[in-house]
Amino acid sequence: MSKNDIDESKAPLIDHLIELRGRLLWSVAAIMVCFVVCFAFALELFNILVQPLADAGQDRMIFTQVFEAFLVQIRVAFFGALMLSFPIVATQLWRFVAPGLYRQEKNALLPFLLVTPFLFAAGASFAYFVAVPVALTFLLGFQGELGASGITQEALPSIGAYLSFIMQFLFAFGLAFLLPVLVMLLNRSGIVSRDQLKAFRRYFIVAAFVIAAIFTPPDVISQLLLAIPLVLLYEISLLAIWFTDRRRTAREAAAKSAEEAAETAPQSNPAQ
Repeated sequence: MSKNDIDESKAPLIDHLIELRGRLLWSVAAIMVCFVVCFAFALELFNILVQPLADAGQDRMIFTQVFEAFLVQIRVAFFGALMLSFPIVATQLWRFVAPGLYRQEKNALLPFLLVTPFLFAAGASFAYFVAVPVALTFLLGFQGELGASGITQEALPSIGAYLSFIMQFLFAFGLAFLLPVLVMLLNRSGIVSRDQLKAFRRYFIVAAFVIAAIFTPPDVISQLLLAIPLVLLYEISLLAIWFTDRRRTAREAAAKSAEEAAETAPQSNPAQ
């Protein structure tokens, strides 16, 4: 191999690296701009996050370190920036990956990419409006006197600990609601079939409760609130795969019938 051949083989890689650097710079710039915007409204965003705690009857929060309140605003702004900049980051990722895909691969992947933010938002909304209030009501219910000891226990959550608590819920449920996208992509790419997914159902039920135990507080209510939607989403994925497989089979059968009809059709005689 000559030196020119080596240089030409390196050129596409360098071009891809340059393009990747540009996409990353655009993504980082979008996150930074969104961070500045979210930091200006960090207090308002945190007020939204603490509303479930207030609705559960808690009217006090504390911070145990002098810089904790400031760091909480930084974290809130960063989380908000990630959410706000996701469409831009996803677009940059798609524009980097799309040129290397075939047309049918683009048509198969693009709908899943478009529906991802909506499913994540649906999961986070379910966590905010349902799971977090139920979990807080249960966990704060342990306040009060400890039997006949005369000692009263009171919940005084720190703002940092509460932010970690609610963000863990939002991200866990948001990612959980992306399960249909993951399952259907695995099926569409040919890695797993619907029959294999049906056979894996019993193992997934166990895995759902293990995932819920890891990503939720150690109480049964919170774990059920995540495990049950995971199982339901898995069943919805199986139903969606059945529907898409049926449509694809019908289209293939129609195309095959059309080809057979074209082959068996009598050819017209040429004009004399």
